[in-house]
Amino acid sequence: MRLLVVEDEVKTGDYLKQGLTEAGFMVTLVRNGLDGHHLAMTESYDLLVLDVMLPDVTGWRILQSIREAGHQTPVLFLTARDSIDDRVKGLELGADDYLVKPFAFAELLARVRTLLRRGATPALTDQIKVADLTLDLHRHRAVRAGQKINLSHKEFCLLELLVRRQGEVLPRSLIASQVWDMNFDSDTNVIDVAIRRLRSKVDEGFQSKLIHTVRGMGYKLDVEE
Repeated sequence: MRLLVVEDEVKTGDYLKQGLTEAGFMVTLVRNGLDGHHLAMTESYDLLVLDVMLPDVTGWRILQSIREAGHQTPVLFLTARDSIDDRVKGLELGADDYLVKPFAFAELLARVRTLLRRGATPALTDQIKVADLTLDLHRHRAVRAGQKINLSHKEFCLLELLVRRQGEVLPRSLIASQVWDMNFDSDTNVIDVAIRRLRSKVDEGFQSKLIHTVRGMGYKLDVEE
């Protein structure tokens, strides 16, 4: 599942990204409100973890804007503003939860999982299916035609990205940023190697191939005639 974390405190942001990634989530971290607002409006996330006091646009304004635009993505405010008035304001603007800093990561993780369960429908978020391939997002399990596919954490994240963007050609730069959180270096073949390994697990032994190379552009997952 994809999370967007908007946090300008470097240590807190890095801590959140590491912890949530180790918990099995795909995490995008941005450190200012403008980038957070843009991604929340243009990309698809399962949950936003949003600070209030940001250097450019406040979390209040970001939440108000995305709600006015009709986006119902669950939002968890994570902020040092601890007054009752602030909590009430956040919830009235449309936040789904409000957690005050300093916080225990175990509590944050529990709240994240609760919000995801509350705001998700099983058909859309617990499992994703393409042809005879099924991803169980909560258990990080992939099955094809009844056969379990053993994947590493990164391989599952890569497959989840491809499945969620079925039919789209994903450039190496996008895959690198979403799965490895790094800028793509044209001199490295890490993406190609990862795709090759994933393809050997997902497609090898099956007549219908799901992972395809689009020469000069990138990769896609799709059912082709």
